[in-house]
Amino acid sequence: MRWENLTEGPAGPAALFGADAVVTRTIDTPEFRGITFHEVRARSIVNRVPGASRMPFEWTVNPYRGCSHACVYCFARKTHSYLDLDTGLGFDSQIVVKTNAPELLRRELAAPRWTGAHIAMGTNVDCYQRAEGRYRLMPGIIEALRDRANPFSILTKGTLILRDLPLLREAAEVTDVGISVSVGFTDAALWRTAEPGTPSPAARLNAVRTLTDAGIECGVLMAPVIPFLGDSPAQLRDTVRAVAESGATSVTPLVLHLRPGAREWFTAWLGEHHPHLVERYERMYAGGAYAPTWYQRMITRQVHELAAEFGIGPARRGAARRIAGPDGPDGPAPAGATQLTLL
Repeated sequence: MRWENLTEGPAGPAALFGADAVVTRTIDTPEFRGITFHEVRARSIVNRVPGASRMPFEWTVNPYRGCSHACVYCFARKTHSYLDLDTGLGFDSQIVVKTNAPELLRRELAAPRWTGAHIAMGTNVDCYQRAEGRYRLMPGIIEALRDRANPFSILTKGTLILRDLPLLREAAEVTDVGISVSVGFTDAALWRTAEPGTPSPAARLNAVRTLTDAGIECGVLMAPVIPFLGDSPAQLRDTVRAVAESGATSVTPLVLHLRPGAREWFTAWLGEHHPHLVERYERMYAGGAYAPTWYQRMITRQVHELAAEFGIGPARRGAARRIAGPDGPDGPAPAGATQLTLL
């Protein structure tokens, strides 16, 4: 592996970690068999989102690179090429762990230049992937955000988030906390091949129920809706119904997009499991990474109609993601609070 483009040297202070700060571990237990961890001491942890990004937030924290969820469509696969790791199996099994993330975040939040902007997590790779069960970085990260009353959001496919439920409740008492769980479909056969390292869709929706029962509003990002495999009217109906039954406060659909890195890996998977669809995908994504606008609008309309039928709606801009305070769910927000949504 080549680390020099991320370590100290000509890059100076801009490097992400020191050249002598990489420790590689292979752990031979059933849970982590086949996975290699590269433990690093990062130089910074709060990252600005590029201005050209479509993301509705400006700052992120990503304690991991690579993801054992092994989702065949993951748009973050390309980032592994920066380390000379392949964007296929390497992304799934070579996990970079920023072991000093909690202490580094405390320092960056306390800096005079930091103004308390919203921080999004889980938007690149999942911060509650299996590695989190070993390294336990998120409790320290949430504590740092809680102690500074800094608003944040988490997007995850990992049920491990329930471990940190007490901390999330504490944070939600002092700032805006947005939680979204990603469930693009409920088809078990599709899940087993397309998202082999994730908890099942049913387990994720059970986590939504647990969060909402605990007083923490939780939305569902219905992502990705996979063309020709998870987009039939019956499949969309089954998924939205299950989301509604989980107690989710919102459902927001997002159609599959295939960026470089992800596109090649997904196409190989498609050729192995659904070869009859390869040509249809070539036509649908001939214009680039995104499905045609007409298709995206069709899926969005169908999901929103189903959500209205089942009594939930899309994520509302400005809707609060907070547990009820002492004044009840409709009581006043703390002075200076900003109502935020993940999407």
